[in-house]
Amino acid sequence: KTAFLNGDLEEEIYVKQPPGFEEGGPGIVCLLHKALYGLRQASRAWYDTLCEELVSMDFVASSADPSLFVRRKQGEVVYLLLYVDDM
Repeated sequence: KTAFLNGDLEEEIYVKQPPGFEEGGPGIVCLLHKALYGLRQASRAWYDTLCEELVSMDFVASSADPSLFVRRKQGEVVYLLLYVDDM
């Protein structure tokens, strides 16, 4: 349920302070270091982070379908299919 919160952002994104947050006063914004729910880039950021991890484990993305990863190792084949909603 918290997968999207683990995505790294590629660009600087600033958001208004949440209600009740008083430090800094009006007009002060927050710089995001990680994705938030509702952020348009959240699902893509999570997908990119997950892809990096899979590649580090010797998986290769299929050229026909970027959500299909294949790992061939010691005569065994592992197929991993991803589904990221709202991408």
